[in-house]
Amino acid sequence: MKLQPDKSNAPTINAYDRVWIEVNGVRHAQSLSVSSLPDVPPAPWATNHFEALSANDFSPWAQSGAELILFGSGQKLRFAKPQWLQDLIARGVGVETMDTAAACRTYNILASEGRKVVALLLIES
Repeated sequence: MKLQPDKSNAPTINAYDRVWIEVNGVRHAQSLSVSSLPDVPPAPWATNHFEALSANDFSPWAQSGAELILFGSGQKLRFAKPQWLQDLIARGVGVETMDTAAACRTYNILASEGRKVVALLLIES
């Protein structure tokens, strides 16, 4: 059986630490969004504190065309409040919550499969 690596044009998370994430060779030291959607580059996202998050940080992604949002909640697993996710749920966008390290790993797998996925990654200062 011949095995070939999946090819994807999506940004790839190359490495991460508790205070930075490297995407396509560029280090980011603040919370960011990483998307496999066409023409959506990695960008700063939200805040650096879980307690400061709100529906305004999640709602814009409801109309993005993503089929799944991965919420990386920082160094520990903390679930988003249901009111933060109402717009996503109303549009049928799946939401999975995990710590940021797990979200980085999961994003790479799903993006390499060609899935329409967005990772919202909290890096706490």
